[in-house]
Amino acid sequence: MEFIKNIIGEELNTFEKKFAESVKSQTPLLDRIMKYIIKRKGKQLRPMFVFLSAKLHGPINESTYRAAALVELLHTATLVHDDVVDESLERRGFFSVNAIWKNKIAVLVGDYLLSKGLLLSTDNKDFEHLQILSQAVKQMSEGELLQIEKSRNLNLKEEIYFEIIRNKTASLLSSACAVGAWSTCKNEVISNKMKLFGEKVGIAFQIKDDLFDYGKEDVGKPTGNDIKEKKLTLPLIYTLNKISAPKRRELIYIIKNENKNTQKVRQVIDTVVASGGIDYAAEKMTAYRDEALAILYEFEDNEVRKALEELVRYTTDRKY
Repeated sequence: MEFIKNIIGEELNTFEKKFAESVKSQTPLLDRIMKYIIKRKGKQLRPMFVFLSAKLHGPINESTYRAAALVELLHTATLVHDDVVDESLERRGFFSVNAIWKNKIAVLVGDYLLSKGLLLSTDNKDFEHLQILSQAVKQMSEGELLQIEKSRNLNLKEEIYFEIIRNKTASLLSSACAVGAWSTCKNEVISNKMKLFGEKVGIAFQIKDDLFDYGKEDVGKPTGNDIKEKKLTLPLIYTLNKISAPKRRELIYIIKNENKNTQKVRQVIDTVVASGGIDYAAEKMTAYRDEALAILYEFEDNEVRKALEELVRYTTDRKY
C-alpha cells in the first residue's frame, strides 16, 4: 500500500479534509455522529479506486474529489443502514451507530448521508456522477433483497450467488472506477471499460470476504458469522452441491435451525474445508482478479497503472 500512497497520498489527504467538511451539520447530535463515523473510517479502498481510475486517464480535478466524496457518502450510508438491517452492534471493531444511538437515529443518519451525496452532485451539476452512482444504489438494494429472499429457502444455485454479489458488493466498486475515470476523461467508452474492471475486482473482493468466514484470522467479524446469518457464500454453495443428499440435508438443517450453536457451525465449516469449497472459491476469486487485470493491461503502462494493479492484488491478498 505504500507505493499506492506515494502515487495518490496527497490527494487522499486533501480528500479526507474535504469529506469531513462535506458531512458537517448544524444539528449538534448529527455533527457528533458524523465525527464518530469519520474517526472510525475503514481502509478507504473505494476513494483509492476513484483517484487511481481518474489519474490513469488524466489530471485529478475538483470533479474527481466530488466523485470520491459521493462514493464514500453512499458507501457510508449503506453501511449504517446495513447495520440496522443485520441488527449488527459492531462495525470495524467499534460500536455501530445503531448500537449507540438506536435504530431510528441510525436510519435518519443514513438518509442524511444519502441526501448530502445528492446535493453534492446536483449543486455542482455533476449529473453523470449521479447517474453512475444512482445505478449502484439501486443494484445494492436489489442485491440485498435478493439475498434475503434466497436465504429463506437456501437456494443453492451458483448463478444466483453471483447475481447477488454483483449487485450488492461489486456495483459500488464498479461505479467508483467508472465515475473516477469519467471525472478526468469524459469518455463513455473508457468509463464503461473501467466499470467492468471494477465489477470484476468487486466480485473477487466479496469472494475474499466469504473466505474469511472460514479462516482463523481476526478480521473484525466472528468466524462462521455468515453461516449464523444464513448467508449462502460461495464455499458453502459449492459444498452443498457436491456432498451426498443425506449430508446436505444435515447441513441445511444446521444452517436453518442450529446456526447459533458454535459446535454445529464448526461442523459446517469443517465440512466445507474437507469438501474443497475453500479451494474452489479461491480459484474463482483468482480468475476474477486476473480478468480485471487483463482489462487494466489494455491501458498504458505507467506508475498509476502499477498502483492500480497493486490495489487489485491487495483486495485478494489482504489478511482482513
